[in-house]
Amino acid sequence: MDIDLKSFFDEVKHSVLLELIYKKVKCKPTMKLLRSFLRAPILIDGKLHKRRKGVPQGSPLSPLLSNILLNELDKELEKRGHRYVRYADDFSIYVKSKKAAKRVGNSIYKFLRDKLQLPINREKSGIRKPLGFQVLGFGFVPTYKKGEKGKYQLVAGLSKWKEFEAKLKYLTKKTVPASFEERIQRINLLLRGWINYFRPASIQEKLKKLEEWLRNRLRYCIWHHWKKPERKRKNLIRLGIDFDQAYAWSRTRMGGWAVAQSPILRTTITVERLKMKGYVSLIEYYKR
Repeated sequence: MDIDLKSFFDEVKHSVLLELIYKKVKCKPTMKLLRSFLRAPILIDGKLHKRRKGVPQGSPLSPLLSNILLNELDKELEKRGHRYVRYADDFSIYVKSKKAAKRVGNSIYKFLRDKLQLPINREKSGIRKPLGFQVLGFGFVPTYKKGEKGKYQLVAGLSKWKEFEAKLKYLTKKTVPASFEERIQRINLLLRGWINYFRPASIQEKLKKLEEWLRNRLRYCIWHHWKKPERKRKNLIRLGIDFDQAYAWSRTRMGGWAVAQSPILRTTITVERLKMKGYVSLIEYYKR
C-alpha cells in the first residue's frame, strides 16, 4: 500500500512537533530557538504573514525536524509488526492481501489524522500491485521459479537504467574534452554509487549487457583519440597486430563504432588492458 502525505512540509503542526521534541530536549533556549525558526514569517505579495504550521524548506534542519515527527509513524508501524519502507515523507506498507491493505490503510490514516495531525492525499494514495509499483527507484517482478507462485524479486526501475546508461553515454562521448584516465575515473565514481545503491536488487543480467556496451564505447574513444591513420597503424602493431593487417585496419572506411565492435579492437584492447588504465568491471564490482 502506497501512502502519500498531502503537502507534508506545509502541513506539519508546530504544537505536535515541539511537544515531541520537548519530551527529549528539556532545554528552554533550544526550544525557543526552534520555535522562532518554525514560526519565521513568510513573505507573500510583499507582506509578511505569520506561520502556524509547516516546516521552512531549504534548511538542513527541515528534514531533521520532519524525521522527528515521522519517527512516531515508524514506531507505530514497527509496534504493529508491519513491513514498510519510508524515505522522508514517502512511505509504503507491504501486506499479503487486498483485505489486509484496506484494514491497515484505514488504521494508519486514523493514526496520522488523530495523533500526528497530518492529512493524506487520497488521490495519490492507494493499494498497489507489485508489478505496477515502484519505490525509491526499485520495482518488483515475479521470480519465475517453479513452486514460487506469487513471489516477487526486487529490480532496478526501468527509468533508473535509462538514466544510468545516459550518464555513461555522456562520459564516453568522443567530443567530451577529457583524457582516457579522466573518463575512467568519472565512470568508476558513477558506477560505484549506482551499483552500491541498487545492490539489493537483481541486476546482474542487465549489468552484463551494459558492461559489454560500455567496453565498446571505451574502445571507440580510444580509436577516435588515435585520429590519424599512421598513428592507428603504429598503435595496432604495438598491440600485437601484424604489419599488413594493421595497415589495412588503419585505412578502413568502417565507422568508428563498427571498428570498436570488431574483433580487431576486442582482441587487442582487452578487459585486462582496460583494467591497467583503471577500469572497474561492473559485474566484478557488483559481486564483491
